[in-house]
Amino acid sequence: MSVLKSGILVVSFGTSVLRAFKSCIESTEQKISNRFKDYEVRRAFTSGMIIKKLKREEGIHVDTVPEALIRMKNEGLLEVYVQPLHIMPGEEYDKIVLDVKKYADFFDRLVVGRPVLYRKDDYIAAAKALKNQIPLLDRDEAVVLMGHGSSHPGNASYAMFQYVLEDMGMKNVFIGTVEGYPVIENIIPRLKENKIDRVILMPFMLVAGNHALNDMAGNGNNSWEKILKEEGFQVTTYIHGLGENKAYQEIYLKHIEDCIDGNPLMGKKN
Repeated sequence: MSVLKSGILVVSFGTSVLRAFKSCIESTEQKISNRFKDYEVRRAFTSGMIIKKLKREEGIHVDTVPEALIRMKNEGLLEVYVQPLHIMPGEEYDKIVLDVKKYADFFDRLVVGRPVLYRKDDYIAAAKALKNQIPLLDRDEAVVLMGHGSSHPGNASYAMFQYVLEDMGMKNVFIGTVEGYPVIENIIPRLKENKIDRVILMPFMLVAGNHALNDMAGNGNNSWEKILKEEGFQVTTYIHGLGENKAYQEIYLKHIEDCIDGNPLMGKKN
């Protein structure tokens, strides 16, 4: 009887910031490799722009999802579990789901896991994991999280997460987005209503990449740090992606286990 060859394809949007690449993406991939020792663990990015930039500037090759799946098929893998490192089910996540559907017939089993925020229990787990990096806050202190945001309907995930944070007692933690809703201008009135004087800015993203370095903590006029300081707040920044948070890594591991145990989001089960 032949041994079933299995693999895990770990997919992220990607980043060209090498420190974030190593501390968030590579470290999460290593955690997955350590937990699932009998599986071939591979990498893919969904951002073609980042793939090209890494190749051009750093000589680093990263597969797209189709390239990775074709490679895994050619290497004889019979079942593959595709685990996104994306935070919410938005446009980039939809791309992964479509690719899984296209290549389902390549494998005996091909399934895709959930992003961080998907089911009710996922939101609760994500809020608990966030506590690992939230300091004890005084009444005049708050944490403001920067999510990526999108025009995709999945952007509603941020509003749901805000509700969950408040229900779990994290009432001085607020989430906004760069490219969706709410934005920082929507959060400032809430900070003032709560008599907040000091703000800690944190990225609510897998990596502390260009958005965190520029849009959140940069020197430009649209930087959240600069906007908040101009509104009279004392601001500190936390430049670490969720991929560095061990509890978030455990969330990804749990979602992979769900796929292997027969509880995937979608895909070809048998």
